[in-house]
Amino acid sequence: MKKTFLFIGFSSLAMIACNNAGKDSVEQADSANREARKDTMATAPVPDANTSAFLVDATNGGMAEVQLSRIAVERSTNAAVKDFANLMINDHTSANDQVMALAAKKNVTLPSDVSDENRKKSDDLMKKSGKDFDKEYVDIMVKDHEAAVNLFERASTNVSDTEVVSFINSILPKLKNHLESVKALKKTLK
Repeated sequence: MKKTFLFIGFSSLAMIACNNAGKDSVEQADSANREARKDTMATAPVPDANTSAFLVDATNGGMAEVQLSRIAVERSTNAAVKDFANLMINDHTSANDQVMALAAKKNVTLPSDVSDENRKKSDDLMKKSGKDFDKEYVDIMVKDHEAAVNLFERASTNVSDTEVVSFINSILPKLKNHLESVKALKKTLK
C-alpha cells in the first residue's frame, strides 16, 4: 500500500514536470500552485488562487527590478540613474526576501527565475549604451512600477490572507514612491 502511494506521488510529479517542459519559471510556479490546490491529500493548507498568483507575480516583478537595476549600476554613466538603481536593488531585494518567507510559510511555489518577458527586457537593455541605455532603463522602470502599483492595489482587495495583505500594505507606499521618483528622473533625461 505504501509503495502504491509513493508510485502515485512520483508519477504525479513526473507528469507535472513533463507538462512544464518549455514553460518559463513563472508559468511553472503557477502550474505547481494550481496542482497543489487540487491535491486533496496535501498535508499543509494551500492559499487561494488570488494569494498564490499575487505572490508569484510579485516575485517575478521584484526579481526583474533587481536584475535590471544591477545592469544599470554596471552600465550607466549617469549618477542619478545609478543611485536610483541602487535604491531598487536594496528595496526590492528586501521585498523579495519578505515574499519568499511568506510563500514558504503559505506553501506557495515561487518562480526560480524571471519570466521570459522580463528576460527579454534585460537582454534588450544590454544592447543599449550611454543616454539610450539610461532612457530605456528609466522607461522600463516607469512601466514596471506602474504595473507593480496596479498589481499591489488589486491584490489589496482580492487577497484574503491577512499576513499577505499586511505585506501588501507595507510595500505599496514604497512602490508609489519609487514610481514618483522614477517619473521625476525621466524628466531630467530629456
